[in-house]
Amino acid sequence: MKISESKKLFSRAQEVMPGGVNSPVRAFKSVQSEPLFITHAKGSRLFDADGNSFIDYIGSWGPMILGHADPRITSEIEKAVQKGTSFGTPTEGEIELAEMISDAVPSVEMVRLVNSGSEAAMGALRVARGFTGRDKIIKFEGCYHGSVDALLVKAGSGATTLGIPDSPGVPQSFTEHTLSAPFNDLDAVIELTENFPDEIAAIVLEPVAGNMGMIPPEHGFLQGLRELCDREGILLIFDEVMTGFRVDFSGAQALFQVMPDLSIFGKVIGGGLPVGAYGGRREIMLQVAPAGPVYQAGTLSGNPIAVSAGKTMLKILKEEDPYADLGRKTATLNEALSDAAKKKGIPLETCSMGGMFGFFFSEKKVRNYEDALKCNRDYFITFFREVLSRGIYLAPSPFESLFLSSSHSEADLDQTIEAFQHGLAAI
Repeated sequence: MKISESKKLFSRAQEVMPGGVNSPVRAFKSVQSEPLFITHAKGSRLFDADGNSFIDYIGSWGPMILGHADPRITSEIEKAVQKGTSFGTPTEGEIELAEMISDAVPSVEMVRLVNSGSEAAMGALRVARGFTGRDKIIKFEGCYHGSVDALLVKAGSGATTLGIPDSPGVPQSFTEHTLSAPFNDLDAVIELTENFPDEIAAIVLEPVAGNMGMIPPEHGFLQGLRELCDREGILLIFDEVMTGFRVDFSGAQALFQVMPDLSIFGKVIGGGLPVGAYGGRREIMLQVAPAGPVYQAGTLSGNPIAVSAGKTMLKILKEEDPYADLGRKTATLNEALSDAAKKKGIPLETCSMGGMFGFFFSEKKVRNYEDALKCNRDYFITFFREVLSRGIYLAPSPFESLFLSSSHSEADLDQTIEAFQHGLAAI
């Protein structure tokens, strides 16, 4: 594997961008290496500046369910571009995308389109506070909801990777109303509601944690939160930026049959283009301006290019229903990895759901952020480097989930399993 051009580009990038990247985890610091610069992608593969080809399990961090550069989506993007890139006005396409989201996700009666998952999280929390008249929110340690000041508290993902879970530059006053609890610990959440009666506006979480590695909810956890929220007048918000339209067409909330009051979505609803949305019960969403007093706006919200790509993506996913096949593929990879680890006596925990999967080098089941921090990072670094050298591109951090697309072939899986075996042998 040649990396000379990527090295040159990284050196050049560090002169004009902090750390040489525009999002921290991309810097490869967690794997004690330097990033590869990608020039293009097609189907299941990434291609870097040195001409190396990799089977991709990042998928732009989740949204590439159909693989990269699907011609059905790119052709619609091309048509949309010819009509104009941004209008700053209402369009019929916005209505159609909102209708598609609402039809797919039973808990969502109204939708506000925004520009990113971070912006959607910010909007959802604002309307929750406006609707309830309360200030405090509960989040979970290791759950990441974008770079929103009030939510950068034990935020997982890139923050955990870099060892800075609480960011400088965020005043304490911005987070004084943010309470945190361990994921999968219902008792801890109940205790917080008892300590702050009638003060908590919302509980926000990833229904399947994906930003501290992939950690599923334990039996009864989501339902327990739903019942607690109903009892205490708290809004339940599911951040489905990763899980929405990926683990199931109707999201994790459909799989677990637990309906939130508000839901957050990201770039998957734009076919991978920059876009996001929050939506939920009509009476809550009618608090958003101009229908109500809770202000939120954005010039590029519902931009026609992302909307066109998103409509095409959701239409294909509904018609083709790839979820059983995605689940089979991720289970195949996890089982092969788990079996190989057992044969070599290497402690490993794996998880998969739909087209989303993950693993930890851990001797015990990982159920929360604290458990994730105890995983063997040295094992991960060795494993990551070895499989990368064999053409497998994993997230460069032990605290990220992995994603598979419908374009991943049986040959891709075979090559990946062989690389996994070599990766374990190198530990």
